[in-house]
Amino acid sequence: MSDKPRWEVPVAQQPRPEELKFDLAKVLRSVVSVESEIPEDAFTAQILGTERAGSGVVIADTGLVLTIGYLITEAENVWLKDADGRVTPGHPIALDMETGFGLVQALGRLGLPAIKLGRSRATAIGEPVVVAGGGGISQAVRARIVAKQEFSGYWEYHLDEAIFTAPAHPLWGGAAVIDANGGLLGIGSLHVQQSNGRGEGEDINMIVPIDLLPPALGDLLKFGRLNKPARPWLGVYSTESGGRVVVADVSEEGPAGTAGLRSGDIIASVRDRSVETLADFYREVWACGPAGAEVPIEIVREKRNLWLRIKSADRASFLKKPTLN
Repeated sequence: MSDKPRWEVPVAQQPRPEELKFDLAKVLRSVVSVESEIPEDAFTAQILGTERAGSGVVIADTGLVLTIGYLITEAENVWLKDADGRVTPGHPIALDMETGFGLVQALGRLGLPAIKLGRSRATAIGEPVVVAGGGGISQAVRARIVAKQEFSGYWEYHLDEAIFTAPAHPLWGGAAVIDANGGLLGIGSLHVQQSNGRGEGEDINMIVPIDLLPPALGDLLKFGRLNKPARPWLGVYSTESGGRVVVADVSEEGPAGTAGLRSGDIIASVRDRSVETLADFYREVWACGPAGAEVPIEIVREKRNLWLRIKSADRASFLKKPTLN
């Protein structure tokens, strides 16, 4: 695990313990640094890299750590580091492709308290939060909830309601979002920009809400994934532009690339249903049936309308499975 000193949050942006109703130092002990190594031939290596770093949160006294899934996808080595610098190896035990959560089991005694879970649905825009990475208060940002809304990611990902916080935490991946009572509201996923209403861009973090965890936790612990048929996956990276869904790139090995979908193609419809947003696109694809279902897509290419029939796949089948060394 890297011994490089981490960037620190400016003191003016750090939370002020005297203003909080909970023991900040105790709660921050539950947040750990997460580092992982991924094989060079892994499916996600080119996109996400072979060395990944972020944070995670201890959610059980057994050393179970909740993090964001991309940090540990296809990882062959994982390390957990507490605020005192003590390093413990970990093993990835679950990935939830729908929410983006990942679980790591510490392979040694962490000796850290488990954080209590908050209720993300009960929060409101404007409420104060602490966004914390592993490493103590120097890695924590005093923030607020600025939005709760639908979010669609370019990598075939959608949340009906994500949480957005500002100011942005610079080391957002796997960061803990902590409410006014010291409960875990969600896990940091992305750094994005939104307009602040004055024609200026504001840096914010997209957070996966913690309320999505309890319904999935039993399956994740028992099976390593949700115990239901996987959603159909195409291997498409898309964006919205002028009320259209445009293909930015495709995975060469994925179903869409194999079927001939290209960068620059416009998605006109799926199953004869027009699509204008990424959310429309994903919902229509997922409505075609489980992974393996054929997905009929109408595209516009060089001003011509074409139909492709793409045999979808289970995204997890392209990923290396974790091994316990």
